[in-house]
Amino acid sequence: MIKSMTGYGRADVQQGGYRVLVEIKAVNHRYAEIVVRLPREYLQFEDLMKKTVNERISRGRLDVFLTVERMSSDRRAVTVDEELAVQIKAAADGLAQRLGMNETLQLEQLLKHPGVLSVAEAVENAEELGNLLLGCTAQAADNLLEMRQREGERLHHDFLSRLAKLRALVQRIEERSPAVVAEYRERLEKRLRDLLDGQSTLDEGRLLTEVAILADRASIAEELVRLASHFEQFLHIVEDPEPVGRKLDFLVQEMNREVNTIGSKANDLQTAQLVVEAKSLLEQIREQVQNVE
Repeated sequence: MIKSMTGYGRADVQQGGYRVLVEIKAVNHRYAEIVVRLPREYLQFEDLMKKTVNERISRGRLDVFLTVERMSSDRRAVTVDEELAVQIKAAADGLAQRLGMNETLQLEQLLKHPGVLSVAEAVENAEELGNLLLGCTAQAADNLLEMRQREGERLHHDFLSRLAKLRALVQRIEERSPAVVAEYRERLEKRLRDLLDGQSTLDEGRLLTEVAILADRASIAEELVRLASHFEQFLHIVEDPEPVGRKLDFLVQEMNREVNTIGSKANDLQTAQLVVEAKSLLEQIREQVQNVE
């Protein structure tokens, strides 16, 4: 069954003093593009999170958001870059001396200098936390996949409905095709008789030749056969459990090419109107196909 490329998945897990929240937003994309947004101290897990998502979802633009909250404050780590602080203090004192000033940096000002004092969440057990993050990511990806499958079912029903209407239009075009040649013969014969106005006998052989030439030029038999084949392929592809979005997109382009050819051959107002309706349906199908994984 086909799957949509759009959706949202979320997983929230509390374990080992951590609360981990992973959210994944998916939109249409030609290929698989996974972007993981996570706090700096967890960058070591970025590639593993991407791999976890990619194992479940093969196409679409996927934005993965990670939030990690420590449930207790005693797991924060405070670090002081003493060497940097000494260098800054020495530089400040030297400048004050050269300028003949008494002011110098106070401890409070020194601690506010970027890089001197930092407070970070201490990662006590990287392996345990990594397993927690990946497990939460997998759960969020599964929830996203479930949503995409539900949306895919809706798209599947929509495709079947629109394809049935398209096949009905093509059937009407096929039924109309023989009448086009017959009506052309009537119009041509009437025009010739009006021009001759009884002055000479109508050349039946020449008339048949002209009609035969038009019938050959206006024949849409090949296009109808190819369209029928495309319809059957479409119905088969939408049942495939593998990602089929690109196949469907190509197939719809081929259908549109055949319908355009029929329109260019049609020397008939009713057929032209049916072709316009068919092209409108194909455009609707094409827009929906862009959502398929």
